[in-house]
Amino acid sequence: MLNQTLTIILTRDLQKLKSELELYTNESSIWKVDKGISNTAGNLCLHLVGNLNTYIGETLGHTGYIRNRDAEFALKNISRQELIEKIDATIAMINTILPGLNEKTLKAEFPLLVLKEKTSTEYFLVHLAVHLGYHLGQVNYHRRLLD
Repeated sequence: MLNQTLTIILTRDLQKLKSELELYTNESSIWKVDKGISNTAGNLCLHLVGNLNTYIGETLGHTGYIRNRDAEFALKNISRQELIEKIDATIAMINTILPGLNEKTLKAEFPLLVLKEKTSTEYFLVHLAVHLGYHLGQVNYHRRLLD
């Protein structure tokens, strides 16, 4: 089922996000901006964690997560360890919620209108995986350019 595949892919890419953060030789570089690079690796990490916890955790799993999207881009200088803990908690949430989704839920309309048009839950979950991959690539380039 798609939910099993997405569980594997999202877990894999969140583990890669952790690895990227661990590869910064200077922890303060996680929060650098320079020459047209306006999103730090730290803010992208917070954004990805917020996004997944909102749309998988709260929307599908009813975890009670409350998102503060503005803070995802405004907060600075959170320790690498705290960012990694947030990623680990997100991985645990994904591995709890996604495997329990049935085919009927996946085919049903996603409960929130997030994109321009209504989508199925499975479509939106694939969108979330692609979104994670996109920002993971940005974190990789951020590290290699600014660390």
